Amino acid sequence: MIQSTLNRVDPEHRTVLLQLARYAFAGFAITLLVAASYWAIAEYLHVDPMVSFAIVFLFFSAVSYFTHGAFSFKGHGERDRHHVRMVRFIIVNVIGFIVNQSFIWLLVKQIGGANWWPTIPMVFVTPLLTFALHRRFVYA
Repeated sequence: MIQSTLNRVDPEHRTVLLQLARYAFAGFAITLLVAASYWAIAEYLHVDPMVSFAIVFLFFSAVSYFTHGAFSFKGHGERDRHHVRMVRFIIVNVIGFIVNQSFIWLLVKQIGGANWWPTIPMVFVTPLLTFALHRRFVYA
């Protein structure tokens, strides 16, 4: 049924839908690992929440680069200028990092919420922004 529905969609929209599905699958898994790792380091190791997220960000940026390049956006855009794509990827990830650090700063540092509070927008807001930027800017 899903395949017959996809066959009725024009090729460009079908490609975007498939990329979005792959990005959602891989990105959701990575995002959950990022959020859980941030929370565990901040909560159980008593590391400052903003430092905790910085540590997690560095590790998972590498994981994300290879996963999204090889899986999420497989076959999309040019593949011969890796240095350009990597710089663009870093820019997009830094934007996501700033957005997530803003959630931590606002929800934990300013409002005094629990360390887990920022994981909600980390999982449901930031991925939408980064998908759009990755698709148009990094893997275009």
